Amino acid sequence: MESKVSEGGLNVTLTIRLLMHGKEVGSIIGKKGETVKKMREESGARINISEGNCPERIVTITGPTDAIFKAFAMIAYKFEEDIINSMSNSTATSKPPVTLRLVVPASQCGSLIGKGGSKIKEIRESTGAQVQVAGDMLPNSTERAVTISGTPDAIIQCVKQICVVMLEVQSVTVGSPPKGATIPYRPKPASTPVIFAGGQVRADPLAASTANLSLLLQHQPLPAYTIQGQYAIPHPDQLTKLHQLAMQQTPFPPLGQTTPAFPGLDASPPASTHELTIPNDLIGCIIGRQGTKINEIRQMSGAQIKIANATEGSSERQITITGTPANISLAQYLINARLTSEVTGMGAL
Repeated sequence: MESKVSEGGLNVTLTIRLLMHGKEVGSIIGKKGETVKKMREESGARINISEGNCPERIVTITGPTDAIFKAFAMIAYKFEEDIINSMSNSTATSKPPVTLRLVVPASQCGSLIGKGGSKIKEIRESTGAQVQVAGDMLPNSTERAVTISGTPDAIIQCVKQICVVMLEVQSVTVGSPPKGATIPYRPKPASTPVIFAGGQVRADPLAASTANLSLLLQHQPLPAYTIQGQYAIPHPDQLTKLHQLAMQQTPFPPLGQTTPAFPGLDASPPASTHELTIPNDLIGCIIGRQGTKINEIRQMSGAQIKIANATEGSSERQITITGTPANISLAQYLINARLTSEVTGMGAL
């Protein structure tokens, strides 16, 4: 793979975009901009940071591939330094991985995942980094978040391989859509309501909900939070297997339509149903604003998920999940991840 990277042509200019939270951006900029200035000078790459008082910012890195790799290495090592510093003040014993989120045009994600997930599996195995492609596009764009986590060295190797894939896509796609066809993701300010088609207005402080979900799934170890002890949570490493299984078994019918099942003709495992109950006060974090979270979970898992209406006098809501065993496992896992973030994020149940 290494030789392939260098053959990728180090004189090729690439642009890679990263999605970062404000705190991460602050770390990259440094006091009076010293850190980012040093990164620009030492890597030779152009590093631009989007303006605005958004909870998330876009960091754009442009330059020849070797300059991009240097810039990425500096960012990854800076984030590891931040993790080590934060650990010196805490009781945590295991060091969390460094996590970076790339913003990639959806048109290139297919090549990155490969047939049946073969390419992404190859990248994971050869670099040792965890790579997760978000199921949904980022709001108001045609881009997806790709979350990479691992040691700085694993992340650098992983970025090299992703760059190779992107370069191959650009050179192979003859008559590809013009550059203007990609609608770039632009984070929204925390305080400004987002106006959607149809006149719906919503203020969403964490606009890149899909990216946050994939980020959440990367945080290892994930605290176990079972609901009435009805099921066990799969280990995060199995999530990717579940996702691939779920995707292979889902024929992607148009939204709102179900594929008619013909006994004997349907090769996928039979659909089954699983029910679980969720406390009323936690149902909101699973549904999300305007149903964004539950739609994400439906899309990522490939399962059908129905939430019963609140019944008078009951403090719980019934959730019914229908799909193949893999779909159901993944949907349960994603619901659990939402609950875990809500419980740990709020500090109390």
